[in-house]
Amino acid sequence: MWNGNAVAVRAFFLAVSIGSIGGCDVGVAPPQAPKAASGAPYSESPDVRYQVDPVRNRVWFLSQDGVFVHDVGTRQKVAVPLPDWLWVGADYSCLPDLALGPNGEAVVTSNILPTLWRIDPETLAVSVHPLVLDADTDKDVGFSGLVYSSAHHAFFAVSEPHGSLWKIDSLLTKAGKITLSAPILNACGLTVQTRGAQRKLRPAGLCARGPQVDWTIDFSLDQRSAHVRAASCAEHLVQPDPRGE
Repeated sequence: MWNGNAVAVRAFFLAVSIGSIGGCDVGVAPPQAPKAASGAPYSESPDVRYQVDPVRNRVWFLSQDGVFVHDVGTRQKVAVPLPDWLWVGADYSCLPDLALGPNGEAVVTSNILPTLWRIDPETLAVSVHPLVLDADTDKDVGFSGLVYSSAHHAFFAVSEPHGSLWKIDSLLTKAGKITLSAPILNACGLTVQTRGAQRKLRPAGLCARGPQVDWTIDFSLDQRSAHVRAASCAEHLVQPDPRGE
């Protein structure tokens, strides 16, 4: 779920560092941007997930304390309560994830239930969306990675303990299990692959990231199954604009 908009992130954290949101009411310190091995910030941290919304000039954070939205222009941060949000701690699973949808909405997962929380980009109103699964209904399916793909007009989510991949419709009503050539166990994040010239004739793929190994996920032409291979996600850190531009 990590976001590669490093320029916007660095600009935001510069504003934070000079005390731009120090006087706000929320009783937690502003999260610090996690660092990749290269020094660039991304959200693969056991403590904080984040997404940059350049259209609205703000940053969304998800931590164990909940969801916060930081407005870079007004230098304010707002806590957004999630009703009945359930998740298990890092001792048992990767933490839940946060993604931006095509209209700037923030979508939050549970890592133990197939339920999503959608936050309206304008009003910050929260709606709860239990998903209807087409498989694994006898399992505790939650999502540790979530991303929106404009090429598919859908969200994709990964369930860390089962190594399964799911396609979720943009209305957040149902999830279909993708048949994989191998499970992607312990995956804690998803991003959409950048499409080089060799991929123009194939559906856009995904990259799943785990603590020890990354996986490239290439969809079949009918998009009902996918081939999985171990490959670094470093080349896929730039997440496409949710609007598809």
